[in-house]
Amino acid sequence: MIDRNSPVTEEELHVYVDGELPADRREALETWLADHPEDASRVAAWRAQVEAVRARFGSVVDEPVPDRLTLDRITRGRRSWGAVAAAAVLLAFIGGGVAGWMARGASAAAPNEMEIFATEAIGAHRLYIGEVRHPIEVKAEENHLLPWLSRRVGTTLRAPDLSTFDLKLLGGRLLPGINGPAALFMYESTNGERVTIYTTKINETRTSFRYKVSDNFGALNWSEGGYGWVVSGPDDKPRLKGIASTLYEQMENRAPARERTSADQLISRRGS
Repeated sequence: MIDRNSPVTEEELHVYVDGELPADRREALETWLADHPEDASRVAAWRAQVEAVRARFGSVVDEPVPDRLTLDRITRGRRSWGAVAAAAVLLAFIGGGVAGWMARGASAAAPNEMEIFATEAIGAHRLYIGEVRHPIEVKAEENHLLPWLSRRVGTTLRAPDLSTFDLKLLGGRLLPGINGPAALFMYESTNGERVTIYTTKINETRTSFRYKVSDNFGALNWSEGGYGWVVSGPDDKPRLKGIASTLYEQMENRAPARERTSADQLISRRGS
């Protein structure tokens, strides 16, 4: 295990982003990232860059190599080694040019903070909904769940009531976020569908709902009062928008503190 106070290597961070870090190391590294926002921000940026390149050039990577550019075609017939060498140089030049244009395109499409934030959230959703034994760190019924996450994230957190969507809170976990620790709440329906709510500090005062799709997952994100929020689940925009709207309404229309009960737990963006 990685000592929480010991430095994490650059190689470990890259392996983590690639999804190849062993499970027993992953938890310790995430603990490190939760306490080291600079490293967490770098990891978030790398992940967003990978998503941007995949979205822009993923289809090109899967295309077959044109027949005219295969080595068999190049070397076929009566050609001198000089011609083959010239063709190889040409291919290298073309490849370099393509790589240059790809890099230029990726740079031109450099993700902003909200895009990086949404990518981190949907990545966490994808990773943890597949866990059978340990999808969350702390169960919903444990009293310290909300105080613990609230203290680490820096605002008062309460879990929203999503029963109208047949969703029950399983619990939550602490994760590294783009600007510090992030909280992830996981909900599950009676048919096994899982939805997560992800929140952390962000340098955006207010943004409207934005929808993002990655593979078969969808995520609706927005920011309010210096905190970002993402609702992730199956790629079903109307359902996720309904969940996000319900969450937002509960944030806006919560009862005064003295009237709240344990059954009225809501997430508050303002820390009150």
